[in-house]
Amino acid sequence: MGKKLTVYMIDGTEYGPRFSEIGNWVGKAVYCPRSSIQKIINRPEFDNPGIYCLKGDPLDEAFQEKIYIGEAENIRNRLKQHLTDSNKDFKELIFFISKDELLTKTQIKYLESRLIQLAIEAKTAEIDNGTSPSLPTLHEADISDMEYFLDQMKLMLPVMGFRFLISSTIKQSEHQDIIETSKNETLYYIKTKTFNATMLESDKGYIVLKGSEAKKTLSDSTTETYTNLRRKLIETKILEEVGDKYIFAEDAIFNSPSSASNMVLGRNSNGFTEWVNENGKTFKQIQELLNQ
Repeated sequence: MGKKLTVYMIDGTEYGPRFSEIGNWVGKAVYCPRSSIQKIINRPEFDNPGIYCLKGDPLDEAFQEKIYIGEAENIRNRLKQHLTDSNKDFKELIFFISKDELLTKTQIKYLESRLIQLAIEAKTAEIDNGTSPSLPTLHEADISDMEYFLDQMKLMLPVMGFRFLISSTIKQSEHQDIIETSKNETLYYIKTKTFNATMLESDKGYIVLKGSEAKKTLSDSTTETYTNLRRKLIETKILEEVGDKYIFAEDAIFNSPSSASNMVLGRNSNGFTEWVNENGKTFKQIQELLNQ
């Protein structure tokens, strides 16, 4: 079932502050570049309790975002503290509040803890928090409400330019589902004299399956983008060194067949021709047959 997302550009510019809402949801998102915060900081939305995310440039070029996640009983007061804190060098802000103003301190602490946990598990961005605070105690009904609230946040964040929850891997709990799915889908392989790798196309992206092998060294001609991607896979322990090769310790998600094949082969490559099915047909040939 689809979702209706409404975005209101407060100053009428494409890069300025905006509100975002999902139909029939009590929550509301407020996005703002740091340079525009003073224009809207006195709006009533900033008086609310809520959960916020600050986005800045990562220290490690292997990542595209550095994210700090926090909660506050008054967003304006907390934000003013961050604006004068040299350790919070952020470029963009997004925060979530409840339009019915019913979020309690315990509930926003729950959302903060869960969001940090999901962000660390996603292995996509540099998370400034480091560790996730412990979950506060909530009644079962409140947990259900907060998990629904969190689900809507997860939908809205990428639309508003915050991609840190888009996972780089398949969760361990979903691994068996991927294996079951693979029985009904075309699997693609890269096989060399020294290593083998398997890829599955899915609605999440191009998944190199757990246990696949990769060349240990990168060629000198590998682009900076893919050099950084390889380093990220190693730093987040998605790739683990075993003897003279790397092994995928998790099902890893890539945004194209070529980025997947580059990580496996250790060089720039064309994934449309490197990946082949069990009959030797390339990914490109299979796609051409499907689109006839």
